[in-house]
Amino acid sequence: MRALIRRPLGALGWTLAAAIPLCFVGLFFLWPVAALVATGLTDGAALDLGGIPEVLGLDRSWRVLGNTLTQASLATALAILLGVPAAYVLYRLEFRGRGVLRAILTVPFVLPAVVVGVAFTALYGPGGALHWLGLDRSLTVVVLALAFFNVTVVARTVGGYWAQLDTRQGQAARTLGGGPVRVFMTVTLPALGPALASAAALVFLFCATSFGVVLILGGREFANIETEIYRLTVQFLDLRSAAVLSLVQFAIVTLALGVSAILRGHSERPNEARSEVRPPRRSDAPVIAVFGATVLLLHVLPIGALVRRSLAGPGGVGFSLENYRALVDPPPSSPLHGSVFDSAALSLGIACIATLIAVTLGMVVALVVSRRPRSRALSRGIAVYDAAIMLPLGISAVTLGFGLLLTMHRPFGIGFDLRTSVVLIPIAQALVALPLVVRTLTPVLRAIDPRTREAATMLGASPLRVLGTIDLALLGRSAGLALGFAFAVSLGEFGATAFLVRPDAQTLPVAIAALVANPDPASYGAALAASVVLGALAAGIMVFAERWRVDAGVGGSW
Repeated sequence: MRALIRRPLGALGWTLAAAIPLCFVGLFFLWPVAALVATGLTDGAALDLGGIPEVLGLDRSWRVLGNTLTQASLATALAILLGVPAAYVLYRLEFRGRGVLRAILTVPFVLPAVVVGVAFTALYGPGGALHWLGLDRSLTVVVLALAFFNVTVVARTVGGYWAQLDTRQGQAARTLGGGPVRVFMTVTLPALGPALASAAALVFLFCATSFGVVLILGGREFANIETEIYRLTVQFLDLRSAAVLSLVQFAIVTLALGVSAILRGHSERPNEARSEVRPPRRSDAPVIAVFGATVLLLHVLPIGALVRRSLAGPGGVGFSLENYRALVDPPPSSPLHGSVFDSAALSLGIACIATLIAVTLGMVVALVVSRRPRSRALSRGIAVYDAAIMLPLGISAVTLGFGLLLTMHRPFGIGFDLRTSVVLIPIAQALVALPLVVRTLTPVLRAIDPRTREAATMLGASPLRVLGTIDLALLGRSAGLALGFAFAVSLGEFGATAFLVRPDAQTLPVAIAALVANPDPASYGAALAASVVLGALAAGIMVFAERWRVDAGVGGSW
């Protein structure tokens, strides 16, 4: 406890700071998820675990689990394979426009899942430029779409670590006659091991819990645990089977989060020095070519197909703005109660509230988990606390949404049913965005040399002044990126929101999913245009936030 007392706010202050986000997560996440699981695993008031062997004894359950692990493993391998060249180009080479290119590469990660799903459908589905490849509704296209998101995760995680490596060992190896490939394999790659493993664990977690992409591109044949939970709860109200699958997913998430936390500890260290970047050389051409092909074929091509088809005329020929006019004046066959612009306005308002909640709580959590107490017990407590806050990152958003419906009927005796209002939507979106905010801000605080705080204290600064002038000042310069992540993720959240929206007030991602599901071609055209609008909003926000972070002089990995 003495270790905490020496920190800026003292034991009581840090305890209160830790309690507020934990209460929020406990009330709106742990309780609803536990309630859903309990509903499926109890018979009246008695515990009934008979559903576990029953559900796990079904061939369908093992097929879904196999799909989940196969998709996540293949997508993780592909993301690592393509992300390492991207990390090298963006963090080890110096060239004009590198900061802008980093910002652009951040965009794929925050693009809403429904937008990416529709984009890959526009490219590989009927009428798409690559439909002749026969990849529509295949494992390949699902893996490509999952890698679309996560190459950025690998590039930022590995690149930020790579930028801090001491290059003297590699230079010595080259002086002794080692070629570039041999030096990379024998010196650089082993040194990057902690960052690569941490990135792989995080990417596997994201892929194993993907919902929108698998729902749109995989269908029932390639369903993963997330989409199967959705199908069981929405179509069949089979809470028992959904609860068992939620437990299986929880085990996968817990393992991935644990591995990621352990490995992240090895890859986070104070920024005492950075390795020097250099201009590209002729020997860098193969790596640059791989990076360029990744951006062009994996990222630009699907988004380009989406934009092109959204502007196509009747029958996919010519140029027309008819699909965009349908956003304001929906066709008679539209499944929506209002226009797509109404959904967009609702999404923007809700995302603003969710962002405010997520960033405020995320800053508090980052301050808490970035502490380095000398007490081993307190260090373990902070690690457990960090893991608890991270749980919404991996637990099924579908489970969260359905759990909120079960538990928020006049909770704590309040006078109205929360389920009939939009109050729960920004709360659910903030829960989804909170872990990303924490992961954006925490490395910034952990990179502060503890001697900086100690020096300020020795010069007479009060604990609160040390906190304000060092920690909060640095957080303020990093807040732009956290705001961008939170807003973009909230704007595109689909899984939990699909349960909580009312038919007459749908958010933009839910509206797009409804348009895609409608067999009328006019509705699909409107879905293409709406996807472009949603993608442009998320991309614009993220590029602005990344440039804000760069202009403020804050670097490092995400």
